[in-house]
Amino acid sequence: MALPAAARGIVLFAHGSGSSRFSPRNREMAQQLNEARLATLLVDLLTADEDAVDERTRQLRFDIGLLADRLVDLTDWLGADERTARLNIGYFGASTGAAAALAAAAQRPDTVHAVVSRGGRPDLAKQALARVRAPTLLIVGGNDGAVIDLNRQALELLRSQKRLTIVPGATHLFEESDALGTVSSLARDWFLRHLGNQL
Repeated sequence: MALPAAARGIVLFAHGSGSSRFSPRNREMAQQLNEARLATLLVDLLTADEDAVDERTRQLRFDIGLLADRLVDLTDWLGADERTARLNIGYFGASTGAAAALAAAAQRPDTVHAVVSRGGRPDLAKQALARVRAPTLLIVGGNDGAVIDLNRQALELLRSQKRLTIVPGATHLFEESDALGTVSSLARDWFLRHLGNQL
């Protein structure tokens, strides 16, 4: 957890398929948010043993219910911890982590104030989308055709404030020059607008 002085809110990261709290992309994104006085929490949603099983079977990363329950537990922990209890909470989800973030946001509609999905699979949380109240930003690479279609379908099901932003020329992992910087800027602005802890 990174907790800048006079933080404006806190963003809980939900990592995608095969990723972890050590992901260079997620750590770079977290640093950009920290510089904007947004606290961040990066955790692994699977235990070491579960991760080892998932490396072989690729099944737990698609267990959206399990991942969402872990996010809900972390959300409740943030709300009880004196360091973070006053901060509004946002979720940043990538790939399958985005589905978990949306499913968890549906379970904590009064606690989660914003969701950002990067190259996400919100379709995997289809049953929960209509219950999400948090303003939701879906970011997809312009060269990630199948995922663009899945995000457009999910956008239709969301009833909260919502936006789909397509980053031209970017692929699924946003590895192109400046693509991740663009995502960081979009996410930062969305969280600053909706988390609301202006000090």
